[in-house]
Amino acid sequence: MLDALLNAKIFSGSSHPKLAGEIADCLGLTLGKINIGSFPDGETSLEIMESVRGYDIFVVQTIAKDPNHYLMELLIIIDALKRASARTITAVIPYFGYCRQDRRAIPRVPITAKLVADMLTCAGADHILTVDLHAGQLEGFFDIPVDNIIDWSSFIETIKKMHLHRLVVVAPDAGSVKRARAYARYLDTDIAIIDKLRINAYDVEAAALIGDVEGKDVLLADDMCSTAGTLVSAAKACREKGANRIVAVVTHGLLVGDSLKKIANSPIEALLVGNTVPVDEQASLCSQITIVSVASSLAQAIRCILTKDPL
Repeated sequence: MLDALLNAKIFSGSSHPKLAGEIADCLGLTLGKINIGSFPDGETSLEIMESVRGYDIFVVQTIAKDPNHYLMELLIIIDALKRASARTITAVIPYFGYCRQDRRAIPRVPITAKLVADMLTCAGADHILTVDLHAGQLEGFFDIPVDNIIDWSSFIETIKKMHLHRLVVVAPDAGSVKRARAYARYLDTDIAIIDKLRINAYDVEAAALIGDVEGKDVLLADDMCSTAGTLVSAAKACREKGANRIVAVVTHGLLVGDSLKKIANSPIEALLVGNTVPVDEQASLCSQITIVSVASSLAQAIRCILTKDPL
């Protein structure tokens, strides 16, 4: 293991240097030196400030908050590393931006997730390491290896500390049923499902609740929270059906727009979010939000990639 780490380096893009630093600390490494700036016309300028020839390189960059900028920056970093003769390049993408654009729901729209996969491969990435893809079939968009991990242990440990009683895990929509079943299995409990009706890109309505939540504590489980419409709608449906305490867990806390206001005025008592996306100061000060770090799981995945052990 030590020999493998000696030949590895971790670099961070500008999207989430805090998480990159936590991953490096878990591995006993320091972040590689890189200078990222911009030219007067706004184009990204970049220089790798140390030799990477013959090294196994891991680039940490989450594609969120400003996805177009951070995606382009990641592509440029990968190109620079490839031209500097890195042995392998693994793109560590905690949140894979454009993941929801994975199919043509209506005619004449792009499959942007596939486009992003092609761009990363063409830039020179040899491997992708990501966390909780929105849809597992996204792995098939790549012609290079993809490791898609979910940090169950950290989330489950935090949930158990909340001492929920007569717990039932609720999937806030049909797409999150598989994830809800996994949480229910780890927590040895039942599940319920919300039948969600999307009104527009920002608003949703809970049409029906399938299952029993009356007199029980509820754990809403989803992969991400963007506008909070899905979670808040599901929480209200559970409260109307007699649920007691309502908490939620999401891997990716995008928390855009007025999502914090919606959560604050909802029946959701607590929201656990992974740190795959940087949490701004306003969100970090929200009493309902608890941040769960995925750094140790990503570090362990990097170890397995280096030692060729199974994840």
